[in-house]
Amino acid sequence: MEKVRRRLLRAAKALDEGGVDYAIAGGNAVAAWVSQVDEAAVRNTRDVDILIRRSDLARVTKTLEDVGFVYRHAASVDMFLDGPDAYVRESIHLIFAGEKVREREIAPNPDVTEVVRAENYTILSLDALVRIKLTDYGDKDRTHLRDLIDVGLIDQTWVARFPQELGARLQMLIDTPEG
Repeated sequence: MEKVRRRLLRAAKALDEGGVDYAIAGGNAVAAWVSQVDEAAVRNTRDVDILIRRSDLARVTKTLEDVGFVYRHAASVDMFLDGPDAYVRESIHLIFAGEKVREREIAPNPDVTEVVRAENYTILSLDALVRIKLTDYGDKDRTHLRDLIDVGLIDQTWVARFPQELGARLQMLIDTPEG
């Protein structure tokens, strides 16, 4: 877990110093939000997800390679390995703002303007994070959403904030907290 945190902080510092707009997303963003309410409820994650604009990819690549990350594109995923001998699971995964990861998704990813500052890095706003989790809606996403519900960061009042299908997904999670 400490390696993941160091990887996140090193990448965020480089992006901040390089003036690149970004947002930490995924499990690390959920952890940052959950920790504001209950540090004991924070769940570990193995990778780092960073939301960027595709138009910034060349700048991001240069910035992260300058601090030791190695760019790879494999299986339709853009990532940065934590050094030339690192495993894929020891990586930073890029998510592109304003794009859908899969065509079936209801909404595109949020923009890097929907952010807040947390500790030493920028994370997705809670609204944008919930939206991206409801859109992808995989097992991990549902678990993350339940974590946010469990600590009281999102509740019944959030259902109406989203398009009908996303709101229905959130309502199902609220109604069935044990899955």
